[in-house]
Amino acid sequence: MLMLIIYVVLIILVTIGVVKLIDLIVPQKLKPFLSFVFILLSGFMGYKIYDSINGPIAFDKVKKERYAQVITKLKDIRDAQQAHRSVTGSYAKDFNSLVKFIDTAQFTIIERRDSSYMEYNTTYRIDMLKEVVVVDTLGFVSVKDSLFGTDDRYNSMMNVPDFGSGKQAQFEMKTDILEQSAGYKAPVFEAKVAKDIVLHDQPKSLLAQEKELVSVEGVDGPAIAVGSLTEVSTNGNWPTIYDKQGN
Repeated sequence: MLMLIIYVVLIILVTIGVVKLIDLIVPQKLKPFLSFVFILLSGFMGYKIYDSINGPIAFDKVKKERYAQVITKLKDIRDAQQAHRSVTGSYAKDFNSLVKFIDTAQFTIIERRDSSYMEYNTTYRIDMLKEVVVVDTLGFVSVKDSLFGTDDRYNSMMNVPDFGSGKQAQFEMKTDILEQSAGYKAPVFEAKVAKDIVLHDQPKSLLAQEKELVSVEGVDGPAIAVGSLTEVSTNGNWPTIYDKQGN
């Protein structure tokens, strides 16, 4: 903003200087022509100043609206993948198997309760109280009903919103297994879409800056993503403001 103010001041000073110069050295008969050219030039410079101010504002508005729609879909993917891992112990490798899982799988409803009983202890040769946790299966509930109710949006959760491109892009999704301490192997997944796709029709210079963004208030990097293939995480790379806008 400071640089913009400096540019405006410089343009005003140059304009005043040019006007005085024209008045002093240009013949009277050429002044109308030069004045017309100067008006066109001033209009062009005024437009560039307006665009330099309004362009980033308009870009930011479009960006936030589109990011919100993309993130809503990524949250659905995350919910579905977390349900898949809860039931099967792993993440779905592709969207076809993930959709099929939602259509057919069930959560087991369980109840844990403390209990105890007397057990003969061979060391002390007496009956001793032993405490245990008893797990009771109460029933089953559809994964689809639990996550989406009567909404069938999960059938298209793999599709990135079009945003006028005329092309149907899909989120890229991958899974892997990470080696953890003590030999534990943790399943991980990542789903993402490039900002180039989401902001395909926006000014290239502003898009390039957005892809390089590193900020706690923005979506970092060249893509909008949830999960990670390099660490055990199901977080998204978006700021918390987008979590307040939906599920």
